[in-house]
Amino acid sequence: MTGPVAGQSIETARRALTTRFEAAGIDSAALDARMLTGAALGFDLTGLIAHGSRQLSREDAARLDAFAQRRLTGEPVARILGTKEFWGLPLKLSAETLVPRPDTETVVEAALDILHAEGRAKAPLRIADLGTGSGAILLALLSELPNATGVGTDLSAAALDTAKANAQALGLTPRADFMVGDYAEGLSGPFDLIVSNPPYVRTADIMSLAPEVRDHDPHLALDGGDDGLKAYRRIAPQAERLLSAQGLLVLEVGRGQDGDVVRLAAAAGLTVADTPKADLAGIGRAVIARKSPS
Repeated sequence: MTGPVAGQSIETARRALTTRFEAAGIDSAALDARMLTGAALGFDLTGLIAHGSRQLSREDAARLDAFAQRRLTGEPVARILGTKEFWGLPLKLSAETLVPRPDTETVVEAALDILHAEGRAKAPLRIADLGTGSGAILLALLSELPNATGVGTDLSAAALDTAKANAQALGLTPRADFMVGDYAEGLSGPFDLIVSNPPYVRTADIMSLAPEVRDHDPHLALDGGDDGLKAYRRIAPQAERLLSAQGLLVLEVGRGQDGDVVRLAAAAGLTVADTPKADLAGIGRAVIARKSPS
């Protein structure tokens, strides 16, 4: 099956690309073809429709084919484009950051639900995002909490460069700091909210992940140790030490890990909500804990 060629219309090339992706077993074939065609030609969806009859130049065809070849080898669209939307915010990516996923928005939702219910959404909250990567969780929260400030930590200085660039692009730099650190090591409390999407894949399971994740996400951000719980053993006691009296901890967990993470949080002296917040698939995704009363 041939790739796009000069002289084809944009619409014909897009449809042909969809067919190629379907033949390769790509589930989101039509969406991926539309996004890559638009990116290659500099059009959004409206532009693709309006200019659908325009013919591809040789340069257009070459650029689109290069994108297609990368997708056919398993590279995610977000990696090809270098950006991903999270919580409605466009975020730049780099090789050192995870691609933010919709499941992680559950952490943001859980924190905001509680803060709004308690009437604290406009308070001068102090937030820590441990293992911030692209800054997705922290920047989403700051975009919703107008008087909050926050710090994102990560072991990767390169990841933090990406997070800083995202904060600047979103106009959030005055309220967002970033520092190299092992989760909360080196931070000084108190924090009103601590959030994290730490590595939680068991080491032995990494090679069985989908190629889009296994071959393109940084293993440092995936590998949760032998049982997938290594990060939580570090974060739970750190959070207990750093949370304010009304402080809230919200942790993303993998499928079936919520019970173990609840036990680790409780063992660290935190008071844990009975039920984790579920993601759109109904999986317990966000474990919620608080500083226990003195």
